[in-house]
Amino acid sequence: MKDKKGLSDFIKFAYKNGDVKDVKEAFEKYPVEDEWHKGKIENVINEPKEIYTIYSIGDIVFVKNYQYENGSIGTSHLFVIIDQDNVAVPIENFGMIISSNLEKLKYETNKFLKKDEINGLNKDSIVKIDEIYKIKNEQILFKIGKVDKIKVEEYKKMYNENQKV
Repeated sequence: MKDKKGLSDFIKFAYKNGDVKDVKEAFEKYPVEDEWHKGKIENVINEPKEIYTIYSIGDIVFVKNYQYENGSIGTSHLFVIIDQDNVAVPIENFGMIISSNLEKLKYETNKFLKKDEINGLNKDSIVKIDEIYKIKNEQILFKIGKVDKIKVEEYKKMYNENQKV
């Protein structure tokens, strides 16, 4: 299903629709101040997290928006990795943003994600399936949990169905 450039048909389709965005756009469109974690690491983790250099489809990751010149980290957001480009250097992940604003469930482009020990979420949340963000490994601070492949495929299917409307 992957071509020589490493992009899946799903990601090619999302690019064609103009729905693959730079991760910085997620921070502009969905301010972290509206989230329960307020973009702060200390609000997301209770104990130290293992730092990974390789991430997998289904991983829920905490992504930094920017880094100040003094090295301190700016605000951050949660994403679920739904696809990857394993051939490009550096590796790029493609993710959907996770929001704790359950009021947005009224929109059909948002899917409920119940908190549990596997996904590591502190609050019930939504996955916004209408936009996909490019996330480089170096933008990921850490992994907090995981959703299974069935959920990832469900998000992709919902994205595809939403495009036919």
